[in-house]
Amino acid sequence: MQGYIDWIRRYNEEKLLKSGSRPTAFTHHYGCQQNVSDGERIDGMLREMGYAFCERPDEADIVIYNTCAVRENAEDRIFGNVGALKHAKHRNPDMVIGLCGCMVQQEHIAEKFRGSFPFVDVLFGPSALPEFPEILYRKLSTGSRVFEILDATGEISEDLPVRRDGDIKAWIPIMYGCNNFCTYCVVPYVRGRERSRDYTRVLEEAQELVAAGYRELTLLGQNVNSYRSGDVDFVGLLRMVNDIPGEFRIRFMTSHPKDCSRELVDCIAECDKICNHIHLPVQSGSDRILHQMNRGYTTGQYKDIIGYARQRIPGVTFTSDIIVGFPGETRDDLEQTIALIREMDYQSLFTFIYSRRVGTKAADMADPIPEQEKSAWFRELLEVQNAISKKRYEAAVGTTVRVLTEGPGKSGDGYMMGRTASNIIVEFPGTAELRGQFVDIAVTDAPGWALAGEIQA
Repeated sequence: MQGYIDWIRRYNEEKLLKSGSRPTAFTHHYGCQQNVSDGERIDGMLREMGYAFCERPDEADIVIYNTCAVRENAEDRIFGNVGALKHAKHRNPDMVIGLCGCMVQQEHIAEKFRGSFPFVDVLFGPSALPEFPEILYRKLSTGSRVFEILDATGEISEDLPVRRDGDIKAWIPIMYGCNNFCTYCVVPYVRGRERSRDYTRVLEEAQELVAAGYRELTLLGQNVNSYRSGDVDFVGLLRMVNDIPGEFRIRFMTSHPKDCSRELVDCIAECDKICNHIHLPVQSGSDRILHQMNRGYTTGQYKDIIGYARQRIPGVTFTSDIIVGFPGETRDDLEQTIALIREMDYQSLFTFIYSRRVGTKAADMADPIPEQEKSAWFRELLEVQNAISKKRYEAAVGTTVRVLTEGPGKSGDGYMMGRTASNIIVEFPGTAELRGQFVDIAVTDAPGWALAGEIQA
C-alpha cells in the first residue's frame, strides 16, 4: 500500500509545481458511526497521498462518497448527489469521482453505477478499503475506470493512516461484520462475517488517543457484544480500556439485546469511566414481529435486561431503534410497540419506516400496509416518544450534571455546549478555553431538545 501512496504523492507534487496549487479532495461519509470511522481512514490515506481538503465537491480534484445501504432514502440521496457531479466532471475532465462503502458492495447497485453513471471513475466496497491507494493509482496511471468489489470477508488491516474529525472525541472500531442476519438488514451481506481486532491493538490505539488529549472514546462494532480476541471478550476489553490512566469517558455501540448480558451490565456499574447510557435497539414491541425479524429475543427478555441495568447502574439511561411498518405488521403490533416505549421510558428514539433491502428475507415478505398508513403510525409513535423525552428533560431542571465541553453553543456568543454521560446536549455561558474540559452544570431550564444551565461554582 505504501508504494502506491508514495507514487500518488509524487504525482500530486508534480501537479503542484506545474499549477502552483495543491490538488484537493472532497469526501462525504454517510450512515453509521462505523462508516464515519472508515471515512477517517479514507481521509487519512488521501492526506498521505498529498491532497488538501476543500468544502465543495465541484471544486475538488477528487470526490469520494462513502455510502450507506441501510435505507432506501440514503441511497436515493447518493444517486442524486453523484448525478449532480456530471456537469462538474464535464468542466474538469481530470476530476476523479469515486464511490465506496456498503451501498456499492451490492451487485445491483454497482452495475447501475457502471452502466448509468459513466463519469464515475472508481468504486470499491468496505472490504477493499485498504486497496484504495492501489485503486486510485490504477485510475491515475491508466485513465481507466476501476471497480473493485471484493467478497465481504476481508481481513482486518491495521495501521491505515487516520485523519480524525475532531480532537476531543474519537471512534475506535473493535470489530467488523455481523452474524445475526436480521431479516430486514443488508449489513451481513455487505460487511461480511464478524471479525474482531486484536485486543492489544485496540488498547494501543486507546492509549495513544488518551495521551493525545482525547476525552471520549467510542468502541464501535455492528454488535460489540460479540467481540472476542483470544481469551478477551467484550467485557474484558472494556475493563482494560477503563484501566487506562487519565480522565476520559468510554462509550460503545451497538449492543444487540440478545447478547447484552448481566455481566456487561455489572461491568458498566463497576467501571468509573464507562458512560451510564446504553443504546439497545429493540426494533419492535411485538414478539410476533421480533420473530419475523429474526432478532433472537422476546420483549420479556428485553425488559429483564433493562430492569437489571436500572437496579445496578445509578441513573442509567436508554435509547433505542424502532422500525415502523415491517412487512405484515398490524395495528395491534404497533400498539404493543407503543406500550413498550411508554414502559421503557427511553431518553430518545431513532425511529424509521421500514425500507425494503434487496437480498434480505424481508424483501420477499407480503407487505400489505399502505405507505400512507405507515407514515401515520410513524407520526403517532414520535408524538408518544416526544412527550416522554420532554418530561425527562424537564425533570432534569434543578439537578447538577457533568458535561464534556465540545464547542460553541447555539444560543449566541458567550455560550458553550457539551454532552452529559447520558449523551444529552447542555448549553451554558462559557468561553472557548473550556473546550475539552469536564464541567459541572446546574441545570436551570429545558428548552427544546437540550438542557440549559450555568457552571456550578
